Amino acid sequence: MLQNGGAVPAAAEVVKDTTTQAFMKDVIEESKRQPVLVDFWAPWCGPCKQLTPVLEKAVKAAKGKVKLAKMNIDEHPAIPGQMGIQSIPAVIAFSNGQPIDGFMGALPESQVVAFLERLTKGKVGGEEKDLLKAADEALAGGNAADAANLYGQLLKEDSGNVAALAGLARCYVATGNTEQAKKTLALVPESKQSDAAVTAARAALEIAEQAKSVGPTHELERKIAANPLDHQARFDLAVALNAKGKRAEAAEQLLEIVRRDRKWNDDSARKQLVQFFEAWGFADPAAVEGRKRLSSILFS
Repeated sequence: MLQNGGAVPAAAEVVKDTTTQAFMKDVIEESKRQPVLVDFWAPWCGPCKQLTPVLEKAVKAAKGKVKLAKMNIDEHPAIPGQMGIQSIPAVIAFSNGQPIDGFMGALPESQVVAFLERLTKGKVGGEEKDLLKAADEALAGGNAADAANLYGQLLKEDSGNVAALAGLARCYVATGNTEQAKKTLALVPESKQSDAAVTAARAALEIAEQAKSVGPTHELERKIAANPLDHQARFDLAVALNAKGKRAEAAEQLLEIVRRDRKWNDDSARKQLVQFFEAWGFADPAAVEGRKRLSSILFS
């Protein structure tokens, strides 16, 4: 859901203490949404004190792909007894309500991280890809509100999901809220600023802001009809048409400038086309066709 506040929802709690009474809710039911590790420990267990902080760190770094439930076996002996836990620390992973993997002893951090990666691969990651694909399709179909809700779900699990942040920024651009789009893009880490999704969102934002300075399409069309060599009016018309979602028509105006005067205004028409393609996504039909036609003009 699009909100003006701009805050990305915090990730749900991923580490908690559990009890015999809460085990069904905290582990069995929760593992139907993502894998849950159960750390069986006791206060007197030295290796447990070494392992638990490592587990907590690795689980928090996984950003919602897996959760950790800690069970003190001295206070809650029934569950570990039923599972045949005879030595601690013991870590059992649950998925879809069933124990699926585990290990015993205090493993080093690298092995714990490798265990989590093996556990989550192809499970939650696949779900995230499906959700991201659905969000992208909703946005491409013109339904920014639904797309924003889907991107928001991804950001609840991982507030640093770059593709979701970029998608949410594009939703704001689509609804005319360019200031909120800027704030959303500002949440992208510096190291991820060159990510393709972020670059595309930034291009869409720049084009949207550019569109604010051009006149109404009917006035621009009148100017071009009076003077077909008014390349600035044609350029502005392309920007205005793109803002209305008329991608093929926008590309056509810029291609016409390139045909008539390739180097006009320091190659502005070609540069604007490339920015359009970047904002639309290079697989977009209008971008594919536009690139093909641009190449035929430039290399004819």
